[in-house]
Amino acid sequence: MDTAKNHIIGGITGGIGSALATKLSGHGQPRVAGFARDSERLQALATDTGAITRVCDATDPDALTQTIESLHQELGSIDSYTHAIGSIFLKPAHLTSTEDWLHTMQTNLNSAFYALRAVVKIMAKQGHGSCVFFSTAAAHTGIANHEAIAAAKGGIDAMVRSAAASYSSRGLRFNAVAPSLTDTPLSQSIVGNAQALEISKRMHPLNAIARAADVASLAAWLHSDDASFATGQSYVLDGGISSIVPKPKA
Repeated sequence: MDTAKNHIIGGITGGIGSALATKLSGHGQPRVAGFARDSERLQALATDTGAITRVCDATDPDALTQTIESLHQELGSIDSYTHAIGSIFLKPAHLTSTEDWLHTMQTNLNSAFYALRAVVKIMAKQGHGSCVFFSTAAAHTGIANHEAIAAAKGGIDAMVRSAAASYSSRGLRFNAVAPSLTDTPLSQSIVGNAQALEISKRMHPLNAIARAADVASLAAWLHSDDASFATGQSYVLDGGISSIVPKPKA
């Protein structure tokens, strides 16, 4: 059994972030904290889970550092950090504006690095800690119209491997989870469209898409003592889309 831990979740009000907060709170972990931009959603989540929350825009490096330091002071330690912040941007390169590209990088890759930089300063002094960042299955296999988001999330995979090497001697672990399309509020433009959802399901060998709880369960495991030997990895959770060709139906 894991001893009680202090968890911080960036993007705690999102589909995966809130699912993880619920899961950790339900496992006897009363010290769950997190931040996001929407104060009303933060208040609702705090009421539901008992989480300690802060309003913060993760693309602002100074605000992010201050928020993580504030939560650290209140919690006393940071045993795990999850960066559940990102966007979905699906356009081919020739239709991607410079503004779209920069926004995709800022939201997904830059925010992840800002959080990494702030958290490791604290965890390295502690001599322990686990971090999970979110990549995408599209960074591991070519999927049309994913050039910008695949580049941003592929950067997260590389960042995680390097951080795992840099801080392994300090007792820190870093891993990434790379899901394919997941049913969250962020993906409603796709999953909320019956035709688009059916096409997405057919792309997956299991003829389904991921649930937020599926992804949160893997993140929770990576932070647990059961995963104490796991570091520097990107765990693809995609229903087999990147690795298998299913047997055709009769």
